Formats: sequence, C-alpha cells, structure tokens
Amino acid sequence: MNCPCSKTLSYSECCEPLHKNKNVATSSEQLMRSRYSAYALGLGEYLYETTDPKFASREEIVEYISQSKEQLEWLQLDVISSSKNRVEFKAYYMEDEKLFVLHEKSEFINIDGKWFYESGELLTSKIERNIPCPCGSGKKVKKCHK
Repeated sequence: MNCPCSKTLSYSECCEPLHKNKNVATSSEQLMRSRYSAYALGLGEYLYETTDPKFASREEIVEYISQSKEQLEWLQLDVISSSKNRVEFKAYYMEDEKLFVLHEKSEFINIDGKWFYESGELLTSKIERNIPCPCGSGKKVKKCHK
C-alpha cells in the first residue's frame, strides 16, 4: 500500500513506523506528513500524541477523527513550502462526492527532541481546474469534479 502522504513510498517505509512509535519525526514536515496520513487512516490517538497539549483535549481530537473518517476521503497531499517550524500544504479530500481542498500554514514546536503540531492558519484556496484530479481518475479537475 502506498503511504497516504506520498505517491512513491509504501506506508510501511514511510509513516507506519511513526504511527507505531518505532520512530519519531525528525522534522516538522515529516511530522505533518505523518499527521496527514493519520487523518486519512483515522488514527486519532496518533494525532492526539503529536498535538501540543495546550491545543486540544484527547477526547476532542479522537472524536473529531472518528467522525471525519466516516465523512471524508483524503485523496492527496501537496507540500507547498517547509521550514524549520512551519509547513504550508494543500490537502485534497472528498465529502458527499464533492472535491475540496484544505490549505493551511501549520506551526510546529520541538519539545525535548519531539515535534508537535502547535497551530494552523487556514488559507482560502480554490482548486485549480487544470490540475490532474486528486481522485486518481486521470482527468483534469474541470472534466472530473467541478
């Protein structure tokens, strides 16, 4: 199985070791990618463990993930830029057979050698009509999901 965060790596060599606590993320981008995969796979506990404790409670995170796993299908992750503590990305998903994009600048904090999600700024973004559709159809968005 390909990793949800990557088109080239398998899950077992990419995010699974992080999800199973065999490895820790070595950068904010690696943590963000593993968190995207956790959203796609419905791994609420991992998201809780990698969120700054000041941000949200365990119950809020786990409940949100269990609800969104039933309603959303995560399709593709595009990292736009990455620096030491910030990652800007677009995450494409389907809800009720409609295509959406989540565009965010996420802030991360490193505490005692471990990365945590600290906060995020949501950005307004339209889905470009001439990109390949994230659903994997091979068509452009304008010919697939309008």
